Formats: sequence, C-alpha cells, structure tokens
Amino acid sequence: MTVGPDTMRAWAVSGRPGGPTRVLPVEREVPRPGPDEVLVRVSACGVCRTDLHLADHDLPPRAPQVVPGHEVVGTVVAAGSAAGRFGLGDRVGIAWLRRTCGRCGPCRTGRENLCRSSLYTGWDADGGFAELALVPEAFAYALPGHLGDEEAAPLLCSGIIGWRALKRAQLPPGGRLGIYGFGASAHITAQLALAQGAEVHVLTREESARELALELGAASAGPAHGSPPVPLDAAILFAPVGDLVPVALAALEQGGTLAVAGIHLTDVPRLDYQQHLFRERTLTSVTANTRADGEELLHLAAALGIRPRVTSYSFDRVDQALEDLARGAVTGAAVVRRGDGVSRP
Repeated sequence: MTVGPDTMRAWAVSGRPGGPTRVLPVEREVPRPGPDEVLVRVSACGVCRTDLHLADHDLPPRAPQVVPGHEVVGTVVAAGSAAGRFGLGDRVGIAWLRRTCGRCGPCRTGRENLCRSSLYTGWDADGGFAELALVPEAFAYALPGHLGDEEAAPLLCSGIIGWRALKRAQLPPGGRLGIYGFGASAHITAQLALAQGAEVHVLTREESARELALELGAASAGPAHGSPPVPLDAAILFAPVGDLVPVALAALEQGGTLAVAGIHLTDVPRLDYQQHLFRERTLTSVTANTRADGEELLHLAAALGIRPRVTSYSFDRVDQALEDLARGAVTGAAVVRRGDGVSRP
C-alpha cells in the first residue's frame, strides 16, 4: 500500500469474524490532535484478547471499521493547544481506558472504571494497529525505562487488568493464588504475585503455558479443568470460559474470592450454593481499570523487575497475530512492532 504525507497505514476490523480476514489493511488520514490530545507515532502495540473479541464481534465494534489495539507504545510527535504534560519526543503509553466524564459518582469517588460515559481505545476510537494514534494526554502514561517498547506494551492492558484483578481477588499476604488460563495478562499477574510472596498454582489448557508458569516459579501447573493440589485462598479466571467458574469456586478455601478478569465470558453453568458459594466464598468481576491502577502497575513493574515474555510480529502480520492468539499458539504476550522504537536496555 502506498501512502502519502497526509495518510498512514492501519489495520481495521473487517466485519468478517473468524479466520485470517478478521482485520484488513487500510489507509487512513493522519489524525490531528484536539486541544487536550497528543499524537503518538506507534513503535509497538500489544495484541490483547479483547482485540480478538472485538474482531470476532463478541464485542460489537462501536465505530465502523475501527482500528483495534490498546497496548500502545510510541513517541509524542504533535500536541493540541491545551496539552502540556508531555513534550515532543517523550515516550508514552496508550491503554484501554481512553476518557471518562469526570463528573459522575464513580468518577468523583475513585471508581472511574465504572463511569457509564467512559470511552475505550480501539473500541470507541481508533487504536494502535496503526502508524499514528491519538490519546487524551490525561489518559496517557509515562513508561518505566527498564523495558523496551515491545516489553512495555503488554503492561498497558494485560498488566494493568491483571493488577486490578489481583487486588479484586483479595489474596492474603503469603496466600495461595489460583490462576485459570495463562496468557498475556496471567503470566504478568503471576510474576507480580510471586514477587510479593504468594504461592501460585496455574490451571490452563496449553502445555507450553504450563511450562512457562513453572519456569516463572509457579508451585504447580495443571490442566484447566483440573484441581490444584491445595485449597486456594483466592483465584483469578483469565480464560473467557464460563464453565471454569464453578470449577474455580469449588477449589477455593472458605472465605476465598474468585475474580473474573475478562471483558467477555461464555455462559456460566448453574451454581450449587452449598458447593460453590457457601462459607463466604465470593464471586466478583473486574471492569476495565482506573488510571491509578495503571500508575500503580507501572511503578510495581519497575520496582519488581517484571518482564513480559513477548512474541513479536511485524506490522504487516497483525492478522496472523490475531489468528495465532485465537488458536492458542502464543505463549506469553503477542506484540506488533514497527521497528523504530526503543530496544530493551
């Protein structure tokens, strides 16, 4: 595709879910920043399972032919008239949460993730599977210097959502954490939990993911529908599989909490009150994140030396990255690179 000085390359949702035509290469006009926005030249963008849900219409796109991608790393190349937080050339991250109203009850009480007027990168507005991307500067992140662009990208959703899920799971200090599904978010969350003294047990379908879990320090790794070797103080369900909800609840110790971390989940089977919920077991969900979650996660990633395991794809293989994610062929996190960013120190 040939592009001119006022156009850029991008990948847009095609309207044909499933298979290699989920997204198609398109030419778009170079976006112009609004007064409170910055324009970012993308160097890397993580491939989140939410992008796959969007391309497969499990999440109906909110804009026609929207450009997915919400784990964006790049440099600021232009800024609106009222934007002054970042300078030209600064490295920034763009995440899922794009804008909130700032006025509703949740926004005023530190729960902006529940704002009913919230907007999202790559769902409501074009995201990072493009050469350039816009973001309101108040929702952009300064990034830790210990990671290169490709390693930093997965932190911006997989890491942030995993951190919020870990908080929602109410894991006691030194407790036993069960992780169901072991993709991009789970393998970062496991590192966070292990670094803080938790005992981690992983249950997931892919043998390669179980091997990674053990390599990272998990105490055990078994099949997704199996039983952990010990009762769990808390658990997080990352796999978008509703059948695993009663499985994970049954594995909890009394008083334990199961946090469901995905934006999409298949139907949950009928629960048995005595087996699954009695003795003060808790079932809770995770909805997006606040900017405070993002800042906390990035600080912890730097302090604890968290390093995502990355499988890289060139910009012309976004469609293949999504297909590999759908097939369970990605261990760790998938990241699309553009080749002009910051390498790991």
